[in-house]
Amino acid sequence: MSTASLSPTARAVISNLCLGSAPDSWGVWFPEDEHQVPYTQFLDELVEAGYTWLEIGPYGYLPTDPRQLAEEVHSRGLQVSGGTTFGALHRPEQWDEMLASTRQVAELTAAMGAHHLVFIPPMYRDEKTGAYTEEPTLTAEQWAGYGRAASELGKILLSEYDVRLCLHPHADSHIQTQAEIERYLNESDARYANLCLDTGHVAYGGGDNIDLIRRYAERVEYVHIKQMDADVLEQVWKEGLSFGEAVKRGVCVEPPAGVPNPASIVDELSTQDLERFVIVEQDLYPCAPDVPLPIAIRTREYLASCGLSGTDRPRPIPRFAEDG
Repeated sequence: MSTASLSPTARAVISNLCLGSAPDSWGVWFPEDEHQVPYTQFLDELVEAGYTWLEIGPYGYLPTDPRQLAEEVHSRGLQVSGGTTFGALHRPEQWDEMLASTRQVAELTAAMGAHHLVFIPPMYRDEKTGAYTEEPTLTAEQWAGYGRAASELGKILLSEYDVRLCLHPHADSHIQTQAEIERYLNESDARYANLCLDTGHVAYGGGDNIDLIRRYAERVEYVHIKQMDADVLEQVWKEGLSFGEAVKRGVCVEPPAGVPNPASIVDELSTQDLERFVIVEQDLYPCAPDVPLPIAIRTREYLASCGLSGTDRPRPIPRFAEDG
Protein backbone atom coordinates (compact mmCIF):
# COMPACT_ATOMS: atom_id res chain seq x y z
CA MET A 1 0.00 0.00 0.00
CA SER A 2 1.39 3.45 -0.90
CA THR A 3 1.69 6.20 1.69
CA ALA A 4 -0.65 8.36 -0.35
CA SER A 5 -3.48 5.88 0.07
CA LEU A 6 -3.38 5.95 3.85
CA SER A 7 -5.65 8.16 5.92
CA PRO A 8 -3.96 10.99 7.88
CA THR A 9 -4.35 9.12 11.17
CA ALA A 10 -2.75 5.94 9.80
CA ARG A 11 0.27 7.13 7.84
CA ALA A 12 3.76 6.00 8.68
CA VAL A 13 6.57 8.54 8.82
CA ILE A 14 7.52 9.73 5.33
CA SER A 15 11.25 9.23 5.02
CA ASN A 16 12.05 11.84 2.36
CA LEU A 17 10.47 14.84 4.11
CA CYS A 18 11.58 16.66 7.24
CA LEU A 19 9.27 19.00 9.17
CA GLY A 20 10.27 22.34 10.68
CA SER A 21 8.84 25.76 11.46
CA ALA A 22 9.79 29.43 11.21
CA PRO A 23 9.45 32.75 13.06
CA ASP A 24 6.67 33.68 10.63
CA SER A 25 4.44 31.20 12.45
CA TRP A 26 4.98 33.29 15.58
CA GLY A 27 3.93 36.52 13.85
CA VAL A 28 7.46 37.64 13.01
CA TRP A 29 7.90 39.64 9.78
CA PHE A 30 10.62 42.10 10.74
CA PRO A 31 14.02 42.10 12.49
CA GLU A 32 12.48 44.32 15.17
CA ASP A 33 8.87 45.27 15.77
CA GLU A 34 6.82 46.12 18.83
CA HIS A 35 4.14 43.59 17.87
CA GLN A 36 6.54 40.62 17.78
CA VAL A 37 7.48 38.21 20.56
CA PRO A 38 11.10 38.12 21.80
CA TYR A 39 13.25 35.59 19.98
CA THR A 40 13.77 33.62 23.19
CA GLN A 41 10.01 33.08 23.45
CA PHE A 42 9.91 31.89 19.85
CA LEU A 43 12.73 29.37 20.42
CA ASP A 44 11.33 28.13 23.73
CA GLU A 45 7.84 27.69 22.31
CA LEU A 46 9.21 26.03 19.18
CA VAL A 47 10.62 23.32 21.44
CA GLU A 48 7.42 23.16 23.48
CA ALA A 49 5.43 22.67 20.28
CA GLY A 50 7.59 19.66 19.39
CA TYR A 51 9.74 21.00 16.55
CA THR A 52 13.43 20.26 16.05
CA TRP A 53 14.16 22.27 12.89
CA LEU A 54 13.79 26.00 12.30
CA GLU A 55 14.36 28.54 9.59
CA ILE A 56 16.26 31.65 10.68
CA GLY A 57 13.66 34.20 9.61
CA PRO A 58 14.30 37.93 9.07
CA TYR A 59 18.01 38.66 9.51
CA GLY A 60 18.44 40.37 12.86
CA TYR A 61 15.48 38.81 14.65
CA LEU A 62 17.58 35.90 15.90
CA PRO A 63 21.17 36.64 16.97
CA THR A 64 23.43 37.29 13.98
CA ASP A 65 26.62 36.29 15.76
CA PRO A 66 27.18 32.64 14.73
CA ARG A 67 28.45 31.57 18.14
CA GLN A 68 25.55 33.14 19.99
CA LEU A 69 22.99 31.75 17.56
CA ALA A 70 24.56 28.29 17.77
CA GLU A 71 24.38 28.43 21.57
CA GLU A 72 20.74 29.58 21.56
CA VAL A 73 19.73 26.93 19.04
CA HIS A 74 21.80 23.93 20.10
CA SER A 75 21.21 24.40 23.83
CA ARG A 76 17.53 23.82 23.09
CA GLY A 77 18.17 20.78 20.91
CA LEU A 78 17.25 22.67 17.75
CA GLN A 79 18.84 22.72 14.29
CA VAL A 80 18.69 25.20 11.41
CA SER A 81 17.16 24.17 8.08
CA GLY A 82 17.91 27.38 6.17
CA GLY A 83 18.26 31.12 6.15
CA THR A 84 15.92 33.85 4.95
CA THR A 85 16.61 37.08 3.12
CA PHE A 86 14.88 39.69 1.00
CA GLY A 87 16.08 41.36 -2.17
CA ALA A 88 15.16 42.89 -5.52
CA LEU A 89 16.60 40.98 -8.46
CA HIS A 90 14.90 43.29 -10.98
CA ARG A 91 16.74 46.40 -9.81
CA PRO A 92 20.31 46.27 -11.18
CA GLU A 93 21.18 49.53 -9.44
CA GLN A 94 20.69 47.73 -6.09
CA TRP A 95 22.81 44.68 -6.95
CA ASP A 96 25.79 45.56 -4.76
CA GLU A 97 23.64 46.35 -1.74
CA MET A 98 21.52 43.24 -2.25
CA LEU A 99 24.57 41.01 -2.69
CA ALA A 100 26.20 42.35 0.47
CA SER A 101 23.12 41.69 2.61
CA THR A 102 22.60 38.27 1.04
CA ARG A 103 26.20 37.33 1.78
CA GLN A 104 25.62 38.14 5.46
CA VAL A 105 22.68 35.78 5.62
CA ALA A 106 24.44 33.09 3.59
CA GLU A 107 27.44 33.22 5.90
CA LEU A 108 25.24 32.82 8.98
CA THR A 109 23.24 30.05 7.30
CA ALA A 110 26.38 28.13 6.37
CA ALA A 111 27.81 28.60 9.87
CA MET A 112 24.71 26.85 11.22
CA GLY A 113 25.35 23.90 8.89
CA ALA A 114 22.38 24.69 6.65
CA HIS A 115 22.39 24.66 2.85
CA HIS A 116 19.26 26.56 1.77
CA LEU A 117 18.67 30.28 1.48
CA VAL A 118 15.06 31.36 1.04
CA PHE A 119 15.10 34.53 -1.06
CA ILE A 120 11.92 36.62 -0.89
CA PRO A 121 11.28 39.26 -3.56
CA PRO A 122 10.00 42.67 -2.47
CA MET A 123 6.31 43.40 -2.57
CA TYR A 124 5.05 46.12 -4.90
CA ARG A 125 2.58 47.21 -2.23
CA ASP A 126 3.55 48.51 1.20
CA GLU A 127 3.37 45.80 3.86
CA LYS A 128 1.52 47.99 6.33
CA THR A 129 -0.43 50.55 4.28
CA GLY A 130 -1.14 48.58 1.09
CA ALA A 131 -0.09 51.52 -1.08
CA TYR A 132 1.49 50.64 -4.45
CA THR A 133 5.21 51.36 -4.46
CA GLU A 134 5.98 50.23 -8.04
CA GLU A 135 4.38 48.68 -11.11
CA PRO A 136 2.98 45.17 -10.44
CA THR A 137 4.33 43.65 -13.67
CA LEU A 138 7.84 43.38 -15.09
CA THR A 139 8.85 44.30 -18.63
CA ALA A 140 10.48 41.75 -20.93
CA GLU A 141 13.82 43.44 -20.31
CA GLN A 142 13.33 43.25 -16.55
CA TRP A 143 12.44 39.55 -16.80
CA ALA A 144 15.63 38.76 -18.70
CA GLY A 145 17.63 40.70 -16.15
CA TYR A 146 15.81 38.92 -13.34
CA GLY A 147 16.85 35.53 -14.64
CA ARG A 148 20.47 36.58 -15.10
CA ALA A 149 20.63 38.12 -11.64
CA ALA A 150 19.10 35.08 -9.96
CA SER A 151 21.50 32.76 -11.75
CA GLU A 152 24.54 34.86 -10.87
CA LEU A 153 23.47 35.18 -7.24
CA GLY A 154 22.79 31.46 -6.99
CA LYS A 155 26.19 30.66 -8.47
CA ILE A 156 27.93 32.87 -5.91
CA LEU A 157 26.02 31.34 -3.01
CA LEU A 158 26.68 27.78 -4.12
CA SER A 159 30.36 28.22 -4.92
CA GLU A 160 31.30 30.35 -1.92
CA TYR A 161 28.95 29.14 0.83
CA ASP A 162 27.55 25.79 -0.34
CA VAL A 163 24.13 27.38 0.06
CA ARG A 164 21.37 26.98 -2.53
CA LEU A 165 19.23 29.88 -3.71
CA CYS A 166 15.54 29.07 -3.27
CA LEU A 167 13.36 31.89 -4.58
CA HIS A 168 10.11 32.25 -2.65
CA PRO A 169 6.96 33.26 -4.60
CA HIS A 170 5.10 35.87 -2.60
CA ALA A 171 1.78 37.67 -2.67
CA ASP A 172 1.97 41.23 -4.03
CA SER A 173 5.37 40.51 -5.57
CA HIS A 174 6.49 40.05 -9.18
CA ILE A 175 6.75 36.29 -8.57
CA GLN A 176 3.18 35.57 -7.51
CA THR A 177 1.14 33.87 -10.23
CA GLN A 178 1.93 30.49 -11.76
CA ALA A 179 2.86 32.17 -15.03
CA GLU A 180 5.34 34.38 -13.17
CA ILE A 181 6.80 31.43 -11.26
CA GLU A 182 7.27 29.50 -14.50
CA ARG A 183 8.79 32.51 -16.23
CA TYR A 184 11.31 32.89 -13.40
CA LEU A 185 12.23 29.22 -13.73
CA ASN A 186 12.54 29.49 -17.51
CA GLU A 187 14.63 32.67 -17.39
CA SER A 188 17.07 31.34 -14.75
CA ASP A 189 19.75 28.65 -14.69
CA ALA A 190 18.54 25.43 -13.04
CA ARG A 191 22.01 24.76 -11.67
CA TYR A 192 21.92 27.82 -9.47
CA ALA A 193 18.47 29.37 -9.11
CA ASN A 194 15.56 27.29 -7.93
CA LEU A 195 12.41 27.42 -5.86
CA CYS A 196 11.12 27.52 -2.33
CA LEU A 197 7.58 26.36 -3.04
CA ASP A 198 5.32 28.25 -0.66
CA THR A 199 2.05 26.43 -1.07
CA GLY A 200 -0.05 29.23 0.41
CA HIS A 201 1.44 31.99 -1.70
CA VAL A 202 1.07 29.85 -4.82
CA ALA A 203 -2.62 29.42 -3.97
CA TYR A 204 -2.92 33.15 -3.25
CA GLY A 205 -1.70 33.83 -6.78
CA GLY A 206 -4.14 31.31 -8.27
CA GLY A 207 -1.46 28.70 -9.03
CA ASP A 208 -1.52 24.90 -8.95
CA ASN A 209 0.93 23.50 -6.39
CA ILE A 210 0.56 19.88 -7.46
CA ASP A 211 1.27 20.78 -11.08
CA LEU A 212 4.39 22.71 -10.10
CA ILE A 213 5.65 19.85 -7.92
CA ARG A 214 5.14 17.35 -10.73
CA ARG A 215 6.53 19.39 -13.62
CA TYR A 216 9.36 21.14 -11.82
CA ALA A 217 10.32 18.48 -9.30
CA GLU A 218 14.08 19.01 -9.35
CA ARG A 219 13.69 22.77 -9.08
CA VAL A 220 11.56 22.58 -5.94
CA GLU A 221 14.43 22.45 -3.47
CA TYR A 222 12.58 23.54 -0.33
CA VAL A 223 8.95 23.84 0.75
CA HIS A 224 6.92 26.19 2.92
CA ILE A 225 3.62 24.54 3.76
CA LYS A 226 0.84 27.07 4.21
CA GLN A 227 -2.90 27.30 3.60
CA MET A 228 -5.15 30.20 2.61
CA ASP A 229 -8.79 30.76 3.49
CA ALA A 230 -10.77 30.49 0.26
CA ASP A 231 -13.40 33.05 1.37
CA VAL A 232 -10.76 35.67 2.19
CA LEU A 233 -9.02 34.94 -1.13
CA GLU A 234 -12.28 35.75 -2.87
CA GLN A 235 -12.37 39.07 -1.00
CA VAL A 236 -8.79 39.74 -2.13
CA TRP A 237 -9.71 39.27 -5.78
CA LYS A 238 -13.03 41.14 -5.58
CA GLU A 239 -11.86 44.08 -3.46
CA GLY A 240 -8.24 44.34 -4.60
CA LEU A 241 -6.93 43.87 -1.07
CA SER A 242 -3.25 44.09 -0.25
CA PHE A 243 -1.58 41.09 1.30
CA GLY A 244 -1.21 42.93 4.60
CA GLU A 245 -4.97 43.55 4.73
CA ALA A 246 -5.67 39.94 3.74
CA VAL A 247 -3.52 38.72 6.64
CA LYS A 248 -5.44 40.96 9.03
CA ARG A 249 -8.66 39.33 7.76
CA GLY A 250 -7.23 35.88 8.51
CA VAL A 251 -6.25 34.70 5.03
CA CYS A 252 -3.63 32.33 6.49
CA VAL A 253 -5.21 29.45 8.35
CA GLU A 254 -3.98 26.41 10.20
CA PRO A 255 -4.33 22.95 8.68
CA PRO A 256 -6.39 21.12 7.70
CA ALA A 257 -8.45 24.19 6.79
CA GLY A 258 -7.80 26.25 3.69
CA VAL A 259 -6.29 25.74 0.26
CA PRO A 260 -4.36 23.88 -0.88
CA ASN A 261 -5.17 20.72 1.04
CA PRO A 262 -1.95 20.12 3.04
CA ALA A 263 -2.38 16.34 3.05
CA SER A 264 -2.45 16.37 -0.77
CA ILE A 265 0.78 18.37 -0.85
CA VAL A 266 2.48 15.94 1.53
CA ASP A 267 1.20 13.00 -0.51
CA GLU A 268 2.60 14.42 -3.74
CA LEU A 269 5.98 15.26 -2.23
CA SER A 270 6.19 11.79 -0.71
CA THR A 271 5.97 10.13 -4.14
CA GLN A 272 9.19 11.76 -5.38
CA ASP A 273 12.65 10.38 -4.75
CA LEU A 274 13.84 13.76 -3.49
CA GLU A 275 14.50 14.74 0.11
CA ARG A 276 13.23 18.12 1.25
CA PHE A 277 12.57 20.28 4.26
CA VAL A 278 8.91 21.16 4.69
CA ILE A 279 8.72 24.27 6.85
CA VAL A 280 5.47 25.43 8.46
CA GLU A 281 4.54 29.05 7.91
CA GLN A 282 1.34 30.74 8.97
CA ASP A 283 1.41 34.50 8.50
CA LEU A 284 0.10 35.89 11.78
CA TYR A 285 1.52 39.40 11.93
CA PRO A 286 0.39 41.11 14.06
CA CYS A 287 -0.90 38.80 16.76
CA ALA A 288 -1.13 38.61 20.55
CA PRO A 289 1.86 36.83 22.12
CA ASP A 290 -0.22 33.92 23.42
CA VAL A 291 -1.74 33.08 20.01
CA PRO A 292 1.06 31.22 18.15
CA LEU A 293 1.92 28.35 20.52
CA PRO A 294 -1.44 26.51 20.55
CA ILE A 295 -1.63 26.84 16.75
CA ALA A 296 1.92 25.52 16.40
CA ILE A 297 1.14 22.49 18.54
CA ARG A 298 -2.03 21.64 16.63
CA THR A 299 -0.28 22.16 13.30
CA ARG A 300 2.63 19.89 14.18
CA GLU A 301 0.26 17.21 15.43
CA TYR A 302 -1.83 17.37 12.28
CA LEU A 303 1.19 17.22 9.97
CA ALA A 304 2.62 14.35 12.01
CA SER A 305 -0.64 12.52 11.35
CA CYS A 306 0.10 13.05 7.64
CA GLY A 307 3.49 11.39 8.06
CA LEU A 308 5.68 14.49 8.43
CA SER A 309 8.45 14.12 10.97
CA GLY A 310 11.25 16.44 12.01
CA THR A 311 13.81 13.91 13.09
CA ASP A 312 15.95 13.33 10.00
CA ARG A 313 17.87 15.80 7.87
CA PRO A 314 17.20 15.68 4.13
CA ARG A 315 20.15 15.24 1.83
CA PRO A 316 20.56 18.18 -0.57
CA ILE A 317 19.00 17.73 -3.99
CA PRO A 318 21.88 16.86 -6.37
CA ARG A 319 22.94 19.80 -8.49
CA PHE A 320 23.53 19.68 -12.22
CA ALA A 321 27.14 19.15 -13.25
CA GLU A 322 29.16 22.23 -14.14
CA ASP A 323 29.70 22.86 -17.83
CA GLY A 324 33.27 22.19 -18.85
